Amino acid sequence: MEEKISAELPNRSTAAGGPARDKLANNPSQVRASDKPKANKTRARIVQIVSVLVLVLLLLLLWRFLGNQSAPKAAGGRGEVVPVETALVTQQDVPLQIKAIGNVEALSTVAVHSQVEGTLLRVGFAPGQEVKKGDLLFAIDSRPLQAALSQAEANLLKSMASVRQGNDIVAKDEATANNSRSIVNRDARLIEAGVISREEYDNALAKLQSDEATVRADKSAVANLQAAQKAEQAAVESARVQLSYTTIRAPFTGKTGNLAVTAGNLVRANDATPMVTITSEAPIYVTFSVPESDLMRIRQYAASTSFATQVVIPGDEANPAYGKLSLVDNTVDTATGTVRLKATCQNDDHRLYPGQFVNLVLTLGIQSGAVVVPSQAVQIGQDKSFVYVVKFDSTVEMRVIKTGAIADTMTVIEDGLKPGEQVVTDGQLRLVPGAKVQPKGQGGQGNRGQGGQGNQGGGQGDQSNPGGGQGGRRSGGGNSNQ
Repeated sequence: MEEKISAELPNRSTAAGGPARDKLANNPSQVRASDKPKANKTRARIVQIVSVLVLVLLLLLLWRFLGNQSAPKAAGGRGEVVPVETALVTQQDVPLQIKAIGNVEALSTVAVHSQVEGTLLRVGFAPGQEVKKGDLLFAIDSRPLQAALSQAEANLLKSMASVRQGNDIVAKDEATANNSRSIVNRDARLIEAGVISREEYDNALAKLQSDEATVRADKSAVANLQAAQKAEQAAVESARVQLSYTTIRAPFTGKTGNLAVTAGNLVRANDATPMVTITSEAPIYVTFSVPESDLMRIRQYAASTSFATQVVIPGDEANPAYGKLSLVDNTVDTATGTVRLKATCQNDDHRLYPGQFVNLVLTLGIQSGAVVVPSQAVQIGQDKSFVYVVKFDSTVEMRVIKTGAIADTMTVIEDGLKPGEQVVTDGQLRLVPGAKVQPKGQGGQGNRGQGGQGNQGGGQGDQSNPGGGQGGRRSGGGNSNQ
């Protein structure tokens, strides 16, 4: 009843104005009913605020607890001793090297094709066999070409006989012409003496001219026969060359590849598929590329006595091959910004194979007295390299360094370290600046060295507290690290 009156009260007060307020003043029970909803709202707000504060407090406690648990695991804590492996910063002579990946190329490669058509009678090698220059590779049926050569030689003999016959005719006609010339000379003296008539002299002179024209015609015919003889001689030479193509020999010393045709098959002249491919493997090329930024250094050190080219075969790193830089290309590849180089290796043991990928190391010179550390000590950050340096109080310091060349397992330090300093080479993941460390091999000795003092304290603690002995042993171990 009171709640209904309080709910209707605002409407009535609004509608009645002054008279309604006079009624409320005369009825206190209606006023208390209107204050109850306001108290409920205030209480709900207080509960919400308290709940939020409790939740925030729980989150802070949880964050604090988890942070305390993860910090020792991640960094070992400043109070925990982290076992590590260390090494000294040293000075030594380090080779200046440029490393690249190269591809082995044969010095010479020949694809063997037949230049004549015929039946293959013999293969003089086994696929993959080493052959020497001049060794027989293939023998093709030579009978058709031998017959063609015999025919050409017969035609040549016939032409030579014709030339000799023509020369004989020329000699005969020259003798006739000489006789006619003698007659003309004699008739010239007789006609002056009036012994013979002018007609006889003219007849003798005409015969001389006819004989001389016959000689000239004979010489021209002989010249034609001689030209025909040369043509027949060329035909004989061509037949001999064609006949020589039936025997195919190795053009140089090298290794044969896959055999594409076997004996008994018909081979064609200049077929698209080679019969076999021969590669020269000793000496052999190794082609590689280096960045154009290294070009000046290579040209600078190329004439020095310490300049060397080393070829490392993957899987056989213990036995590298050595060569000599034989080519620096005359242009820089604008697409890649690299320069092409070639090294020549003797390859007498035939370990380098055409098409093989190898690792190539160019040793430019020697850097004397370089500061070096083991490469595993160098840690790579987002924008810098650093190492953990062990100080005299067995704590570590993170120090930024500038690295240089890498030689085998050592890295050259150009700035940031001095010889004699000690750096961490293993165990860096648990370290933070200021963390306490000890070498892994000395952990047990430290516990035995001063653990007795801790045990003594622990023994006293055992009478009152069995846990005191363990606490004494831990503190003893900690003193040994100091």
